[in-house]
Amino acid sequence: MALWGNNDAVGAGGTVTLNYATGVVTGSGTTFGQTGAAQEGDVIRFGNRAGIYFGDAVIVSIASTTSLTIGSTAGLSGVAIAGTSFKVSQLPKYTVLDSKYSEASWGTDDSYVYGVADGGIAAAQGTSYALTHEGWVGVTTYMGTEGGLRVKTETLVAMSGITTGNAPTFPPA
Repeated sequence: MALWGNNDAVGAGGTVTLNYATGVVTGSGTTFGQTGAAQEGDVIRFGNRAGIYFGDAVIVSIASTTSLTIGSTAGLSGVAIAGTSFKVSQLPKYTVLDSKYSEASWGTDDSYVYGVADGGIAAAQGTSYALTHEGWVGVTTYMGTEGGLRVKTETLVAMSGITTGNAPTFPPA
């Protein structure tokens, strides 16, 4: 299993419910394990950037198209996850338990890891999100001492050929 892949848009159909005690994720309308869908080693992001974000976890096994198990709940908020949206990504696994991108930032929109394709580089030019490389990028936004929005971007894995599944805008929705 690689430490990262090249797809930030593996799949997100349906909704999921998590049993924190067992780490079992039960899906409704999901296609876990199918071609082009969540696989072992991928990262599942619970919630979405539209104000609902519970955290990320690595998928360690898939029992069926509607059931999978995550390796740890340490990167999750602890809030009940039931009937919520999700996204599956091949983002770098080491970021899942990095408090900068996961535990410390759950429930906020301040620190995320994105897959950025070439079109995203062009779309970000001239904005606060100016990027220098395709690949996996960490983005942190915060308020500066003068009260203005500040953006820090860092290239985590520079690579070409990444799939984002989004129009070339940054940051992706």
